[in-house]
Amino acid sequence: MPPAPLPQGAPGMVMRAEPSGLVLSGPGQPGIVPAMSTRMMYLSSDTHGAPTAVVGTYLQPTLPWTGPGERPLVAYGVGTQGQGDQCAPSKLLPQPVQYQPPLDVIAEYDVMALYSLLSRGMAVVVTDYHGLGTPEVHDYLNRKAQAYAVLDSARAALQLPGTGLGSGSPVMLYGYSQGGMASAGAAELQPSYAPDLNVRGAYIGGPVVDPEYFIGYNDGQASIGPAVAFILNGIAADYPDTRPVLDAELNDAGKALLNDGLGKCAIAVSVSNQQRQTSQLTTSGQPLTTVISQNPVLKQAFDEQRVGAGTPAVPVLISSARNDEGAPFPPIRDMAAGWCGSGVPVQLEANAEIPTIAGVVGTHDLAFFPSLAASQAWMTDRLADQPAPTNCAMLP
Repeated sequence: MPPAPLPQGAPGMVMRAEPSGLVLSGPGQPGIVPAMSTRMMYLSSDTHGAPTAVVGTYLQPTLPWTGPGERPLVAYGVGTQGQGDQCAPSKLLPQPVQYQPPLDVIAEYDVMALYSLLSRGMAVVVTDYHGLGTPEVHDYLNRKAQAYAVLDSARAALQLPGTGLGSGSPVMLYGYSQGGMASAGAAELQPSYAPDLNVRGAYIGGPVVDPEYFIGYNDGQASIGPAVAFILNGIAADYPDTRPVLDAELNDAGKALLNDGLGKCAIAVSVSNQQRQTSQLTTSGQPLTTVISQNPVLKQAFDEQRVGAGTPAVPVLISSARNDEGAPFPPIRDMAAGWCGSGVPVQLEANAEIPTIAGVVGTHDLAFFPSLAASQAWMTDRLADQPAPTNCAMLP
């Protein structure tokens, strides 16, 4: 639990830190993952800029950094976990697969990427995001709160003693799916929110750019239930004026879906809720995107979550599957085009080779893996001050 009241301090201030376990290891001991782990609680900001507590995990590599310059720190944003505190990455890293009866299966699928980064000798810090493992509701796909949590996790990690890192150490932003959105938001907000960080680049994989578009694009898919639950629960928590609107617009099935999502992880919500059309969740029988667009209060809250209006100050690599059934490609390309127009060195990779697959493992999940090696080679080049590649002149 965070201290009450929260201490006075700057965002990123470490409030608590202790050794923690990793896969098949005890606290403070290396295991399968080549790192020593420290769990910490640090100050960050919520979507309105108010102080809040966030938990994260710092991973100190046991292997040397052999790349250019000093050892970098990767601020890592994980993909979708869920909205229950048991879904927090800091709780899953010691045991990546957990089960809570009757149907709550939790898997930390980011371990492969973390292992790959650590095996290169890169230090990594993994945020739990706002509201996972702390009393607040996790505001899933919230543009600012996610970005602040990522940036402040880097600030916190750079303060830990004995890491060999310092305030000027190079920082890379990295994430896929929800983490891709968090990395994109962090890249946009870093110049104004965290100019003290020596950010050298951002890898943005399969990002959800626009939560409202995301809901409409996936309406009718099996994955829509958990996404709607997590997104609307976060909106209601962060924007109290939307609560009476949602209460009036959602029918009993919609309200049950939101309530079910609050304490569970993504797989459990998928299994326990079979509604695939968002029109099944509304009192009017209209799709949820229609309800959002017709209500100014909801519309404003959703508009604030759209990434792409800011301007990163560093090169970015964006990786996406062109036929991604989860994080749709059109708004990703629009985001890239907007950044290109602002002079950002953007490399947009659109993988057209992965077939359209839906189900427990779909195109969105499979697209995560081809970009692992390429993204890390790209980061190494940025750390070596190589000119950043860009295909802004001919975006795919």
